[in-house]
Amino acid sequence: MALAHIVLTSGRSIELSDVRLSSTYGGMLEGYPFRRWNDLKLERLLRSVEKDRPSIPVHLVAPVRELPDLPAGGFGPVELLPAVTCVGSFTSQPIDPERESVLHHSALTVVWFQATPDIPSGEDADHGLRSLCWDAAARDFER
Repeated sequence: MALAHIVLTSGRSIELSDVRLSSTYGGMLEGYPFRRWNDLKLERLLRSVEKDRPSIPVHLVAPVRELPDLPAGGFGPVELLPAVTCVGSFTSQPIDPERESVLHHSALTVVWFQATPDIPSGEDADHGLRSLCWDAAARDFER
């Protein structure tokens, strides 16, 4: 049973079967987030997700980067990503119209960021997530 159903802007319906939410800056004991630090965080996150789920393609929804009006430190200006890091497993009907949905489905692991710890659902899900180009990022699998 799906945790949530999301309708993409393309009209495709996808189902969320597994989700992991975490604090984007949880564990950051000192310093401040800046562009290079965030870039490294994204790279490590993607490598970790790809390692955990090697057979399913992984897609990163580019996060919104905020530059608050705070004094810059030694590494440049402060740059903030949204507060919640999300990793979700999604499935949908097959991409290839020749494949029967009884025997096949498409799947994709998605990494995205959002401001709140709410589970995305329906047409109220984060715009970046809903704009996902499923046919280009996901892959068909046999059930």
